[in-house]
Amino acid sequence: MDKFNSIGEKLMDWYSQNQRILPWRNTNDPYKIWISEIILQQTRVIQGLEYYNRFIQRFPTVAALAEVDEQEVLKYWQGLGYYSRARNLHFSAQTIVNEYNSNFPKDYQAILHLKGIGEYTAAAIVSFAWNMPYPVVDGNVFRFLSRLFAIDEPVDTGKGKKYFTELCAELMDQSQAGTFNQAIMEFGALQCVPASPDCSVCPFQAECLAYARKTVALYPVKQNKTRTKDLYLYYFHICDSDSLYIRQRTEKGIWQNLYEFPLIESEIPLSFHQLVKTPSFQKWFPQGRDYDFQLVIEHRKHVLSHRILHTTFYKVALDECPESLDAFTKIPMSDMEQYPVHRLMQILLQSLGPDSD
Repeated sequence: MDKFNSIGEKLMDWYSQNQRILPWRNTNDPYKIWISEIILQQTRVIQGLEYYNRFIQRFPTVAALAEVDEQEVLKYWQGLGYYSRARNLHFSAQTIVNEYNSNFPKDYQAILHLKGIGEYTAAAIVSFAWNMPYPVVDGNVFRFLSRLFAIDEPVDTGKGKKYFTELCAELMDQSQAGTFNQAIMEFGALQCVPASPDCSVCPFQAECLAYARKTVALYPVKQNKTRTKDLYLYYFHICDSDSLYIRQRTEKGIWQNLYEFPLIESEIPLSFHQLVKTPSFQKWFPQGRDYDFQLVIEHRKHVLSHRILHTTFYKVALDECPESLDAFTKIPMSDMEQYPVHRLMQILLQSLGPDSD
């Protein structure tokens, strides 16, 4: 136990000298802490800081977030990805307003039952806002502890997560739970980094078993590797003199309720000759009319957590729009900025230049 206490104390000392000054660390407002944690789950701090400031400025309270339309929330989330998180934020904000009279619940279990909040986020909220002794175990913590103690237990299993959570609880000074959680995450983010950490300046060099065994690069251990699937996307920017066509993705998925250009998906790559023969292409572009197809992007790779997208993008100019395009929403080009889009659509719009979006 003395060894565990010394590790905790050393972490806190390191944090007092090396912590980054971030706005969500200067507040005990559970709403702002919640927003920061959701944004930072899959986003680097430098990028997340800009989104956090913009989001909080527009939605300074849980009530302000709850009262707006979901489309506006998605627009402010645009570019972060993982759009289900924005939808869950909005839904849970409405739950807090309706069930808790706009007061953020203080009970750990109540917070855990809010949509989109798991054990990590609930622990972060209660420890940072109210100093409750719930360990916050994220990728940074997994990496640091697995190296420090040379733990071979896979971090991506229920058993592994439970093991590391209990270990973190033993290291924690419960009277300073919030600061300890910040310290151990910050140490993993700045010092015990994933690739090529500078162990020569690490304050835990003498205790670190992975360093002693020269196995730092082997940790943390993972049992399941994410399987990715290739998907081929063919987008069409169909435009006349001053209008274009978009559609909203209503089907379940990471891009649900976001807008994009007409799209043909395929599990195999298609040449333009093959694309012309697909039912969607023949429906949208019936014979007997003149179309000018301009290839803008060909097989651009865009990697998601579970998909590798290969995107081909055509700009289609026409004098008269066929009735087959009535299934899409026709908007003035100047209005495109008002619609929330996913990151891939942002890339496509940028490729068209400032006069085309």
